[in-house]
Amino acid sequence: MQTNFATVVLSSKKTVPLIDIPGHPRLRGQFVEQMPSTKAVGFVVDASTISRNASVVAEHLHHILHVLTSLPPSQQQPALLILAHKCDLLKTSSATPNSNPSAAAINRVKTILERELEKRRVSQTGGVNIEGLGEEGEATEMGGLNCGEKEGSTFRFDEWEGGEISFLGTSVMSNASQPNEKNEGDSALESLWEWMEENL
Repeated sequence: MQTNFATVVLSSKKTVPLIDIPGHPRLRGQFVEQMPSTKAVGFVVDASTISRNASVVAEHLHHILHVLTSLPPSQQQPALLILAHKCDLLKTSSATPNSNPSAAAINRVKTILERELEKRRVSQTGGVNIEGLGEEGEATEMGGLNCGEKEGSTFRFDEWEGGEISFLGTSVMSNASQPNEKNEGDSALESLWEWMEENL
């Protein structure tokens, strides 16, 4: 497992470097080194398994939110995208057979992460240390979870004081049999390509 580097050419012929940093605890903190030149951060979440590892995913996202809100005022804040990936693997309810898998994945990821980040926010404001992503055994206090501080308010992405957060649902299921045949995976990633065109 390692950090991967790639270059993507957008439809505008603009060449954009992409850096993929895995979520493994030993590697995921490496994104901080890239922040000075970062225009956008994409946080990929497996929508089909988020309920099993929600607290770990929320911990990693909390670290990213903390770093974004700690940037110096002279640095433009990167756009933040939370990508609910593998939306094709979610089971849709029989009550809503025609529901959009992408919308269902976004709703699932957003709801679960808001709940987990709220737990972290409450723990922190209650004086309980939250485990950060420092060295093993090292606890750090992190900010980055501020929302409209109304009485009884809970963490909501829509009210996050650090800026706007975009959500998209994607999958890469491919049924193409020929190399040049457009496959279903292309359309499942179309919203991601559009977001990249807008933000990079």
